[in-house]
Amino acid sequence: MKQDKILAEKLEKQSSAFTLSDMEIFIFPDLFYALVLANIMSPEIWKWRDDPWFKDIETKSFSYKINRVKQYIMDNYTFNLDLETWGLTTQKKELDRFSEYIDADALAQSNALFGYEGDKYYFSIDIRKHFGLDKYTSDIIPYWKTETVEAMNAFRHKPEYQTGAGECVSLGTMYAAAMFIVAKIPLEKIFLVATPLHSQNFITEKDGIITNNRRIVTKSMWYNGTLLSAKARRAIENEKITIVSHISGHIHTFYDKATISPDAYQNFSQSLKSYLKMDLTFETFVNFLRTDPQFCCCFQYEYVRNGKQSYVEFCKILEYERHGKNKLTNASKDALFAEIGGEEFRLARRQDKLLLNIFEQYLNENPQASFDEKRRYFEENITEPLHCERMGKLFDELYAFLNIEPKLPSESKTFVNIDPVEISELMSREEIIAEIEQKSSSNEVAELALFAARRMDLVDWQPFVKAVVERNPVCVEALKNLSVQDLYDTLKKLPEESIYNEPNRLALPDEVWNYQIGDGLEKAFTMASVIANKTPKSTVELSCSEKTATLEIDGQVFEFTTQKTLTIQKLPL
Repeated sequence: MKQDKILAEKLEKQSSAFTLSDMEIFIFPDLFYALVLANIMSPEIWKWRDDPWFKDIETKSFSYKINRVKQYIMDNYTFNLDLETWGLTTQKKELDRFSEYIDADALAQSNALFGYEGDKYYFSIDIRKHFGLDKYTSDIIPYWKTETVEAMNAFRHKPEYQTGAGECVSLGTMYAAAMFIVAKIPLEKIFLVATPLHSQNFITEKDGIITNNRRIVTKSMWYNGTLLSAKARRAIENEKITIVSHISGHIHTFYDKATISPDAYQNFSQSLKSYLKMDLTFETFVNFLRTDPQFCCCFQYEYVRNGKQSYVEFCKILEYERHGKNKLTNASKDALFAEIGGEEFRLARRQDKLLLNIFEQYLNENPQASFDEKRRYFEENITEPLHCERMGKLFDELYAFLNIEPKLPSESKTFVNIDPVEISELMSREEIIAEIEQKSSSNEVAELALFAARRMDLVDWQPFVKAVVERNPVCVEALKNLSVQDLYDTLKKLPEESIYNEPNRLALPDEVWNYQIGDGLEKAFTMASVIANKTPKSTVELSCSEKTATLEIDGQVFEFTTQKTLTIQKLPL
């Protein structure tokens, strides 16, 4: 019985490496980095190195490299998270499927669609309404799949998309691969960070870099008080970190066993905690005020204009900052005030607003003072009457803005040594593929990378069949009302083109239907998926050889022309 359970879990995990839903990655965290390796194996990101955009990038600085990668991703990919792309499932179906691995109460602590309320933003706006789920019963949830780089690129085939696309995990794993392949950042410095509602990367270079969907966030950007930074901060500020994944392994908040190198995890933890702490300076104080209109409206600034002491409300200053490049906190301050219209200034100082200059002078003159010393100074020396309701909370919220304590998985785990995948940024793609293939027999992430990369010449077909039949709801729903002949004719009319250009890799049925293209063998699997779900008692077998994929349904034969070089002998579905 124990052996049967082990084999069943292995089949479930390997089949999940094809579909890579957010839920599957949470339950089987080895899949997280397997997708990074699959993207590194793919020829798609390696092609970027030949793009003129990256000319001579190897001679440039770290900052230039990461910004070049960021802008390429910004220009060529958009964020996509809708209900239609990969279809719907139910809470019950997912809970039943994974009941052997995690219970409902534990899941409710980590997933917003199962009751998690850690992110106050999503809780306050009603997460089901936010994602468009309010039109369904409460049991219906999205079946969000994470896309390989090929599936991300294939969004260009959809009429409503002009570029590639993907959700946060897709963008994060692609970013990790691109930073390694194009910017040549060692994988040892790149960590994948998952929270219940988001996925980001943290790069332990200089002061640290976070990749957030398509953007990057430096430490100074993290504290600049802009709306974009506020969105980037939200997950780590409000949510627990459930998974940290790395080339050495992973650590998961709910599992006792961790495979990540303890030294790597300690380095990550220390680097992230340092990134999430910032000194109180006049610049960071002003940045904090930018984040909350209830604070910024409590201040005014004194400025000598036309030889006279003049005063302007801080909120007015922010309006002019937003529409130009000049800032109050740097050398462009005088240029900023030159832009501000004369009607915004008052000659009389308002008694109901604090003078921001007092903070500026003290903070600039006392850079070495601790936060508590600075707080004590202001609380003891500012006695002006105020009518701002939240001023009593200013220093508590300022401290929270400058000092975030990440909710990391505990280090009290059983750390297990695994045979490492040893690849460096100096290796060729062919050398990297050879290393992953060689380590696939001793490293489970390397083995799963072959499944995630759809290397059907190297993996067992049973997990692929399981994924094809059980987890492609979009094509099943779209085609379920067609007769067998009409289904065949509809698929035959699709352009003969695979999103995986290599002859040993295959798209899933929902990828074929979503992008409306497919190789003949992929079309045969798509037809088999629809029939298996529509009429489960049908006998369905698939064969492939000599450029012909043959699907036999209850004795009726359907043939498709294929360019794939895969041989299949009577595969039952």
